[in-house]
Amino acid sequence: MADPKGFMTTPRQEWPRRPVEERVRDWHEVYVPGALLPIVSKQADRCMDCGVPFCHAACPLGNLIPEWNDLVSREDWRAAAERLHATNNFPEYTGRLCPAPCEAGCVLAINQPAVTIKNVECAIADRAWEDGLVPPRPPDRLSGRTVAVIGSGPTGLAAAQQLTRAGHTVAVYEKDDRLGGLMRYGIPAFKMEKHHLERRLGQMRAEGTKFRTSTAVGRDVRAAELRTRYDAVVIATGATAWRELDVPGRRLAGVEQAMEYLPLANRVGEGDLEVSPLSAAGLHVVIVGGGDTGADCLGTAVREGAASVTQLDIYAQPGAERDEDAEPWPTYPKVYRLSAAHEEARDLRTAPAADADARLFAASTLRFTGDADGHVRSLHLVEVDASRQPLADTGRTLPADLVLLALGFSGPDRADGLVDQLGLAMEPRGTIARDAGFATNVPGVFAAGDAARGQSLIVWAIAEGRAVAAAVDEYLTGSSRLPAPITAYDRPMTV
Repeated sequence: MADPKGFMTTPRQEWPRRPVEERVRDWHEVYVPGALLPIVSKQADRCMDCGVPFCHAACPLGNLIPEWNDLVSREDWRAAAERLHATNNFPEYTGRLCPAPCEAGCVLAINQPAVTIKNVECAIADRAWEDGLVPPRPPDRLSGRTVAVIGSGPTGLAAAQQLTRAGHTVAVYEKDDRLGGLMRYGIPAFKMEKHHLERRLGQMRAEGTKFRTSTAVGRDVRAAELRTRYDAVVIATGATAWRELDVPGRRLAGVEQAMEYLPLANRVGEGDLEVSPLSAAGLHVVIVGGGDTGADCLGTAVREGAASVTQLDIYAQPGAERDEDAEPWPTYPKVYRLSAAHEEARDLRTAPAADADARLFAASTLRFTGDADGHVRSLHLVEVDASRQPLADTGRTLPADLVLLALGFSGPDRADGLVDQLGLAMEPRGTIARDAGFATNVPGVFAAGDAARGQSLIVWAIAEGRAVAAAVDEYLTGSSRLPAPITAYDRPMTV
């Protein structure tokens, strides 16, 4: 480490956000442009270069965090970029979208604020692009083997890039009109502007990866036909089968799924629409679900000019500090966090009460009621205890002209027929069954990412993409030099 006393002399300083009143008037990223690089070298100095780097173990990608922290502290950006890209295909994505389990595992976090690992990662990635340190890396020779990757989210793109660089001819099939999966149409631009996506896709095209958009495998192309056309197939369609809320009034107009709402707002940003048909402008909005997707809806509704926004979380409000008994270090703690979107809703006083958090914790939806035209107008809720049982005399009603359900996802959407046409075995919870080598019950067909793992983090998605690429490479050639970052799983996988 460049400064052995850095963790004692330098306080944690995060990438500053733009003022709320400024950023809610546009769709640009919430952070102050150009403010990260001047502070990040001193922040990297806070890394203690621990003998046992728990941050490294906490990251599914196995990122070499102490190594590139040291290089950044010395401002050796070229070497830092090389070490970062050695384990992560898309650090500009994870540096913006990952919840940073690495920081929860930072040894400094035992009794001090953790090193700003996520910010350092983002700074390296952005500086690498700025300095031209991320050139295309086409293979020296082609293997003569072909691979189809179904899905262009982080898993599919990571798998495609690794397999292309290994010399295989790879085609990525995407059902939407643009590439990127949820990074394109699910993640709002204020969290990650789409030029980051386009820049990386340009690199992949230059390396030789082929892309087929507006092509739903199972509908536009028969799955069996695709299997016979390619030597191997990787299914990386994600977990897009959203969870429902079966309560009275669910079928009222204005009760929508989050992933029906967010893509339309993103299409406005892409120039496809002038105004979203589900715009929250002037409406009382209630979001059911306390996760990141709900927060994305919150920030979007604020920017669209909602009259009020409330987010319901069925869990109790967490404490401000880690619960050492329930969540001892280095586990990821469930603590009270104020995301950029929650900050915006609070500061703009769009919450139910002035200066209040836009979230209502320990709240369960009972029913929706509507007007004579069949449009939702109210949401009825009740407070619940730790076991989610209703508490007496806690019922209340919220005005609701637009209700967004952000309850997570159960597995891949089977509407296109891909799963059934291939005859894939499924897990009881709705994900694609596979063995420890990512192979499904159909020879030559592999499954990775949320489609097989279940809804998870972007770092897990990229890690699975890299790992399945190594498995496919070995299947095609008998051995593989591609790195496989995943060495253990949090659940058994069976076919």
